[in-house]
Amino acid sequence: MKNVNALLVIVLIIVGSVRANAQWSTGADLYSSYVWRGVQYGGPSVQPYVDYTKGGFSIGAWGSAGFDGTMEMDLYASYGFDFGLSIGATDYYYPGTEYFEFSDSIGAHGFELNLAYEVKGLSLSANYMLNEAGGAGTAGGDMYFELGYSFKSLDLFVGAGDGWHTPDGEFGVVNVGIGTSKEISITEKFSLPVSGSVILNPTTEQFYIVVGISL
Repeated sequence: MKNVNALLVIVLIIVGSVRANAQWSTGADLYSSYVWRGVQYGGPSVQPYVDYTKGGFSIGAWGSAGFDGTMEMDLYASYGFDFGLSIGATDYYYPGTEYFEFSDSIGAHGFELNLAYEVKGLSLSANYMLNEAGGAGTAGGDMYFELGYSFKSLDLFVGAGDGWHTPDGEFGVVNVGIGTSKEISITEKFSLPVSGSVILNPTTEQFYIVVGISL
């Protein structure tokens, strides 16, 4: 619980930076498959979100509802600095477990610290799971690192992690791929953003092709 308390302090510090005139946004993405950090968590899925931003501060809720019944509902908070660094925290929750259950062995929530840096198309991220949560499938202490580079219309990325990211919990490369996006014009005033990714998980030897539409 000390790790959870530390997370709450960090979130309060981030929230304390908020001032008036915040902006709200909401929407949903439709994906052919829910693949995250090189692991498939569901088939075709609708992924809604609600986001609140002011300056570099952002807080919101994101979810995934699969046509196959898989569900995930997360909360997050982050702050981005002008020089490219961002810090944040994410609460992962999977419906089917009791929302207010926080004990280590069967806890419904996985709390993760997020750190990222981006400059001139190059991005680096580091993530650390604070607690054990049986309902979220993590033993705590899980780490994930990702390196990415964006140029023109393409995004390249490679990620590695341990814990809940690999079948045996040992550190390994789990997320290698390339992504792209474009706008498809429907009418003169309306277009649909479409994205696609080709993903390989070298550790599990699984290969995915994912396409999404933003609504």
